[in-house]
Amino acid sequence: MRVKICGITNYEDAKIACDAGADALGFVFYRPSPRFIEAGEAKRIIAKLPPFVTKVALFVNMTPEAVNGAMEFLKADIAQIHFNADEEFFSKLNCKYLPVVRAKEKSDIEKFEESYKIVDAYVPEYGGSGKRLALEWFEGRDNSKTILAGGLTPENVFEVGRYGFYGVDVSSGVEEKPGKKDKRKVRRFVEMAKYALRCG
Repeated sequence: MRVKICGITNYEDAKIACDAGADALGFVFYRPSPRFIEAGEAKRIIAKLPPFVTKVALFVNMTPEAVNGAMEFLKADIAQIHFNADEEFFSKLNCKYLPVVRAKEKSDIEKFEESYKIVDAYVPEYGGSGKRLALEWFEGRDNSKTILAGGLTPENVFEVGRYGFYGVDVSSGVEEKPGKKDKRKVRRFVEMAKYALRCG
């Protein structure tokens, strides 16, 4: 499984994640979040990152024009659209994007069935709460375009390996405190996610 470490707020944490073998890093541009980062600081971090690490910018309740402008400024690779957006919204984006499904019930995970997507547990504060999804929702379906988020930790990520997810996305589960990563947890999470892929 590919591994995304989200909620990066400083270069030290970005380097820890890269050194641990993370495939992607996420930067949150939603001011109420404890993991919010200013665009200028994120741009400086992104400029220092290795070329084969995907840089993901997370947006909440922004217009397509604002997302396009931010992506051009940041030089990020993918926009994570972490709110309910319609096809017209996505058609106006000039960048690669990942829709996020904030699932309240099993039927929600069928949204964007033909696209790569992140599926997260619904919480009012837009993620990072540690709330888990019911894994049984994913039994017997093709999850090869799904990136699972919500409540993942180094202790439980191994169990998702058998569901065939494209990847996993973690934030609070590898933190020392909100906005600050724990080096040991990051390393262990990546190790267990990659091991789960080999054993899945």
